[in-house]
Amino acid sequence: MKHANPQFETRLAKDEADLRASQHLRYQVFVKELGGDGDAVDHDAQLERDAFDPYFDHLILLDHARPKCVGQVVGVYRLLRCDALHAGMSFYSDSEYDLRPLKTSGRRLLELGRSCVHPDYRGSAAMFHLWQGLSNYIDTHQIEVLFGVASFHGTDVNAVAQSLSHLYNAHLAPPELRPRSRVHQGMDLVAPDKIDRPKAMKDTPALIKAYLRLGGMVGDGAFIDHDFNTIDVCLVMDTARLSQKHRDLYSRGRDSRGNA
Repeated sequence: MKHANPQFETRLAKDEADLRASQHLRYQVFVKELGGDGDAVDHDAQLERDAFDPYFDHLILLDHARPKCVGQVVGVYRLLRCDALHAGMSFYSDSEYDLRPLKTSGRRLLELGRSCVHPDYRGSAAMFHLWQGLSNYIDTHQIEVLFGVASFHGTDVNAVAQSLSHLYNAHLAPPELRPRSRVHQGMDLVAPDKIDRPKAMKDTPALIKAYLRLGGMVGDGAFIDHDFNTIDVCLVMDTARLSQKHRDLYSRGRDSRGNA
């Protein structure tokens, strides 16, 4: 039910209704579309949620031209700053990756996750608006390193061997910023001289390719998430590596299009 002239607003969720709307969109994408599941998923209410949600900021994209009855939240991003961690609390990614290189780096960290866009808005400006909101959030909180897991659909490693091998050989993070998967699935599955780069990039999800264009790097090893029916990689992005071109791209027009 895509509107021809969307009226986008990007902001942080400010109440329980906003949070439930983001969880409902996550359910539509991660559970119904991609076949994910988990102990905290509420199938009756159609909410994809977990114990981490109360501690995250939830960046949401709304289309005010879309009828409220079908849901105006059309994009979400979940954000957790290192200074927002409660005593004894871990990042979500800690369950899949050893994050000690990041946590001992002395840098200001931001964990990203649960990024998704409603099917009606894929290929449109929706992700661009989310990135603008994220850019503002990064500037406001003086974030230095972004990280989080991003996923390939399915759990067949052989099906994405070219992509994983290319990520490992071309985009491996330096040791001082390199998380390692706890249940280690090697990514160097194809010899460097046998990697078909066009196929590898074609089979790489759009979100991962977007991070790579911004200077994103990957940790050592993939993690197979059977609950969510995905193969996860840990992406790391040092904001100091962002080119001025990309800084301008994802920050321009922020005041007129909404902010985080």
